[in-house]
Amino acid sequence: MRSLSLNNDLRPRRSLAARGFTLIEIMVVVVIMGIMAALIVPKLMGRADDARITAAKADIATLMSALKLYKLDNQRYPTTEQGLQALIAKPTSGPTANGWKTGGYTEKLPKDPWGNPYQYLAPGLHGEVDVFSYGPDGQAGSGNSSGGPDTTIGSWN
Repeated sequence: MRSLSLNNDLRPRRSLAARGFTLIEIMVVVVIMGIMAALIVPKLMGRADDARITAAKADIATLMSALKLYKLDNQRYPTTEQGLQALIAKPTSGPTANGWKTGGYTEKLPKDPWGNPYQYLAPGLHGEVDVFSYGPDGQAGSGNSSGGPDTTIGSWN
């Protein structure tokens, strides 16, 4: 008959893989993650403004393309009074748009990335027409010349 050793056979055996993590190991991982976040987050925060400026430039380019199609059909750009609205609905005031295409030139007018409507001037100060956004503060003349987040973004730049 086989004898049992109480000390060795009744005690559960733990493998190295099942032993878990110590408090020190967890703290080291948390500290490393904190250091990485402190280095990465400030760089990502500055990218939000860059992304908004890029989105505004893309919107302006799209609106300029729609305005060029409007001009091809109507031999002129909409007036400042008719505005960008002339791209989605046939103008009822000002010069007639006899060549205006049913369905318009764009499905809807986008707002700039800061939630403000795009501005339109015809004739423009920088070209035949100007389409622009005042940037995050939504006010004229407050942009800085260094190209920062308060810069006016327009069809001319």
